[in-house]
Amino acid sequence: MAESRLIQGRYQLLEVIGRGGMGEVWRARDESLGRQVAVKCLKPRGPHHDQSFTRVLRERFRREARVAAALQHRGVTVVHDFGESEGVLFLVMELLQGRNLSQVLEDNEQRPLPVADVVAIAEQVADALAYTHQQGIVHRDLKPANIVRLTDGTAKICDFGIARLGADIGFTSRLTGTGVAMGTPHYMSPEQIGGDEVDQRSDLYSLGCVLYELATGVPPFDLDDAWGILIGHRDTPPRPPREHRPELPAYLEQLILDLLAKAPEERPRDARELLARISTARAARAAASGTPRAPAPGEPEVSPQPPAVSREPRLPSWTRGMTTGHKAAGTGPPATPPYGAHGLSAAWTVVPPPGPDPAPSPEEPSPAPPRATLDALAGRHDAGLSLGRLGRWTEAGEVHRAVAAERERLLGADHPDTLASRYEIAFTLSHTGHPDDALREYTHVARVRERVLGADHPDTLAARQETAYALGQLGRSREAHQEYTDVLAARERTMGADHPDTLRCRHNLAFNLGRLGRPEDSYRTAAEVAAARARVLGPDHPDTLVTRYEVAYALGQLGRWAEALRCYQEVADGRARVLGPDHPDTFAARHETGICLGRLGRGAEALRVYRDLVGDRSRADGATHPETLRARHGLGVNLGRLGRWEEALAESRDLCAIRERVLGADHPDTLVSRREVAVALGWLGRWPDALAEYRTVAAARERVLGADHPDTLASRNDEAHCLEQLGRGAEAGEVYRRVAVLRQRQAAGGH
Repeated sequence: MAESRLIQGRYQLLEVIGRGGMGEVWRARDESLGRQVAVKCLKPRGPHHDQSFTRVLRERFRREARVAAALQHRGVTVVHDFGESEGVLFLVMELLQGRNLSQVLEDNEQRPLPVADVVAIAEQVADALAYTHQQGIVHRDLKPANIVRLTDGTAKICDFGIARLGADIGFTSRLTGTGVAMGTPHYMSPEQIGGDEVDQRSDLYSLGCVLYELATGVPPFDLDDAWGILIGHRDTPPRPPREHRPELPAYLEQLILDLLAKAPEERPRDARELLARISTARAARAAASGTPRAPAPGEPEVSPQPPAVSREPRLPSWTRGMTTGHKAAGTGPPATPPYGAHGLSAAWTVVPPPGPDPAPSPEEPSPAPPRATLDALAGRHDAGLSLGRLGRWTEAGEVHRAVAAERERLLGADHPDTLASRYEIAFTLSHTGHPDDALREYTHVARVRERVLGADHPDTLAARQETAYALGQLGRSREAHQEYTDVLAARERTMGADHPDTLRCRHNLAFNLGRLGRPEDSYRTAAEVAAARARVLGPDHPDTLVTRYEVAYALGQLGRWAEALRCYQEVADGRARVLGPDHPDTFAARHETGICLGRLGRGAEALRVYRDLVGDRSRADGATHPETLRARHGLGVNLGRLGRWEEALAESRDLCAIRERVLGADHPDTLVSRREVAVALGWLGRWPDALAEYRTVAAARERVLGADHPDTLASRNDEAHCLEQLGRGAEAGEVYRRVAVLRQRQAAGGH
């Protein structure tokens, strides 16, 4: 098959991306649909060659493949097709962008993952198992290598049905004289080892083994001898996870130990019970800590609720009982709900277009959908919102799309509930890197809401405000500015200048003014919003602190670093009090404090800030988290500012190697670190080595960004400067000339 490179005239094999006991996995192109797929090739082997065995095997493969292809869940790898080519059985699956958990552990040098990651993976895998078990399917070979974590954090289970097939085909080795299928001994349940009947609780045991390893860095029975591992599973109580890692939450340890119970009846009854326990524990911890959700990357406005501190005497009467929700009230209840207590009603008001009254319809009105059905959809809608708050935007989008389709069928395309689902679809698209698609959805929702609810309805204005945000994401800042200005005028007219939604719009307007290169206007507007929010919500409300953060940023853009430093320090202190010292927003303000200190020439203080931040980030998020690495970058830069170039070089090289492994060689952050390596080499007088690094950065940026991108041109200037230091003036002059020509073309194109 590999020689022909084409399967059934449709799947073009491109490269091997995985090998194992069950065959090979290829990256391939589906020529019919023009998409990338993964093709798993399974070749029978062993003593079975008679035709009757082959017929049974093929039928068994078709049956198992159909089962796998019928599974439709966000946590299960999609199987598109299956068949046989030149004696090789194959499955065509979605091509996943991510790493399996075995690789994730290797990338992390077998150190345990952050607790939040372990819990998120547990929750997602439990949800997928709840679905597959409900279909009557048991995986039987759940292990880290069969769970893939996508780049957006989604966990997906692979190889449903294939594990059982493997025993028939002859993939599975056996222990001599026992008749016990070895499979992967580190993750086998006691009933598998004993040859007893296996049901869904076996998968739960295997999941317990996986979570034990993710949480501690080692499997529950970490022995070199396979038989010893099996005996451990069958007879030996596992060592409690907190003996390996004391900071693990008690509830997580107990959950893992319950999954690892020897007797199936002592484990959770099913995956749904497990999922409920995880959700309950998460909610209890969140309530105990008072910590709201982390902000989504790139989101200019985050409005989590503070701990319950009564500020009612300071607020206008219309703010009683309100929440600030997202930027544009996407998840919180509107100030004046236009439809039922659950946001669902079969009857709703349409704003008629101007003109004569329409003639009454002779048809009988459609019966209203059952209240239970509508309530169930409301629950699914809320579940999608919860997934979004957890940062699981891809899954949230799938939920909202399904709910939107069902609401449109039951209630109609223009019903407010249908539009609410489409609004949330747009929100997830915005957070998964699809601003064009988000803009189309928001534009549609805004247009229909204007017709149905009216131009000044809060929901119409919310959709228009998000339209402006999507325009800003696409770099269309002037259009965004006009939209923000129009929405702000409507909000001030209908809600008043101090309404939280009005202030939210003005905050986003200030953010966009910075994008337009108007830092003075951005600073003035942000300062006004910060003062108003402090008056209405209180000086320590998270929304007030968000805007004060924006004030500090604008001050930095204006070169007023001392004022920016004071503002960032006050924001960091306020966030530590309200959100907690380990909240991402608190860390962000501390990072900006370090930047300000460096800009002010206070490198020693900046160095202390970054050392503390690296330690705290590593503890909270892990040593290879992008923000931990960003703090390490600040540390290296300030070592250089202090003239400690040997230390700066060592730090930059180490950071560059980690970023290359975690993010990739051509990732912008990796290239920034490589440039810092070159800078340090130059300061140490090692110009030939510096030149090689500068050229590597320039070539990568040219390949990824283009020859005329500002970052590429800056790298070429670095290269020319290095050539000058080496006495190669003619070559340096030629590089400078090429850069000048490209910049002239760029300027001409801009006009």
